[in-house]
Amino acid sequence: MKAPRLPRPRGRLSEYVVERLATTPERPLRLPTLMPSDDPYGDDLQLTLLICYELFYRGFAGVDPDWEWRPQILGFRRGLEQAFERALRADVPQYPRGAMDALTDLTYSDAIADEPSSTRHLETEGTWQQYREYFALRSIYQLKEADPHAWVIPRLSGAPKAALIAVEFDEYGAGIAEHMHQKLFADLLTAARLRSDYLGYLDVAPVPALLVSNVISYLGLHRRLRGAVVGHLAATEITSPPGAQRLLSGLERLDAPQACRLFYREHVEADAVHEHVMRNDVVGALLKDEPDLESDVSFGIGCFEFAEDMLADHVRGAWVHGRRAITLDHH
Repeated sequence: MKAPRLPRPRGRLSEYVVERLATTPERPLRLPTLMPSDDPYGDDLQLTLLICYELFYRGFAGVDPDWEWRPQILGFRRGLEQAFERALRADVPQYPRGAMDALTDLTYSDAIADEPSSTRHLETEGTWQQYREYFALRSIYQLKEADPHAWVIPRLSGAPKAALIAVEFDEYGAGIAEHMHQKLFADLLTAARLRSDYLGYLDVAPVPALLVSNVISYLGLHRRLRGAVVGHLAATEITSPPGAQRLLSGLERLDAPQACRLFYREHVEADAVHEHVMRNDVVGALLKDEPDLESDVSFGIGCFEFAEDMLADHVRGAWVHGRRAITLDHH
């Protein structure tokens, strides 16, 4: 497994982390102070947080694996997360009627939405270039699809755990490496003549693409937020089939490579089943066993909506004004 290289810094926080990770873990650290001017949704803080999280996934080329559990880095990450969580708690949608109704609203809101979405645009009038930009933006998360949610498995028990593992089993290709969703997306990137290496577009990815990935890692890496991870995964699976169907229709309109269509065809079919499993056998069963997790599950659903809306706003804003949503290198 080839680890990605450290990214280019985007400010003082990420510059600090990149410089320190290139040295030995035994070297004394002087932590930078988080300032009120450090935007929790800004490029610098989000990139820094992603770098800290990636130490728990594949790490970085040339970075000593011992950095993963160094107290100084963990303490620094905690400060970033506190700022991030405060912002999310203030900004994510609230669901006063509870998590199950929130999931129902997600199901029907997609069908009746008046506001054009990026997937609706791609379905009916999106160009191949815009599809390629969309793929590159999604690659920051999709190449580790299911991994952040898997952190919750040992933190559940009984029926919810068994049902969630069944969903994750499908995400990992039901034991067949070539069928793993991460691999299918890598094949999609290759077919679209894009980089398929892990975090290959990190240096040019706009902050909403980082946010989508960071939200899931933030929820997944904290045991106290296990209910939120479940809510996030449920929202992901419920909204996936209609979006994937639109993207598949647009790809068929453009006669796109079969590897590109296969990824979304798989999500139309598999996630239609996952939707019911997550709603009833995971979320429903979890809240029956642990009703005190209701607010956490709702928070996870809200985090999903908030991050996805931010990325969709970025994509629509770029395309409406004739700009690129991400700069693609020549491949």
